[in-house]
Amino acid sequence: MAQRVTLRKRTPYNTTSNRRRIVKTPGGKLVYHHLKKLPTQPKCGDCGVGLPGIPALRPRQYATISKRQKTVRRAYGGSRCGDCVKSRILRAFLVEEAKIVKKVIKSQTTPGRK
Repeated sequence: MAQRVTLRKRTPYNTTSNRRRIVKTPGGKLVYHHLKKLPTQPKCGDCGVGLPGIPALRPRQYATISKRQKTVRRAYGGSRCGDCVKSRILRAFLVEEAKIVKKVIKSQTTPGRK
């Protein structure tokens, strides 16, 4: 017959914060080991892809690591992925170019009317 295993914490419910695994001790007893929640990787705010170069940790653990490990040395580093930053820069450039073209066309057509 299997040995009974008793809970080590007060919460008896099968929740995500109360996950456990049965482990056999060197003395031959079976005990519960309570498991921590799995960390998730930070995601890009635009496209939702995981950010490469930033470790997957639980939120409180980011306070213990240095700033160098939490970011990437780039504009929007640690917040947006490289492809989204590239598209943002390209979009901003094209918008500025469109403004300049519009201004040039307006200046060329204005003297012709009068």
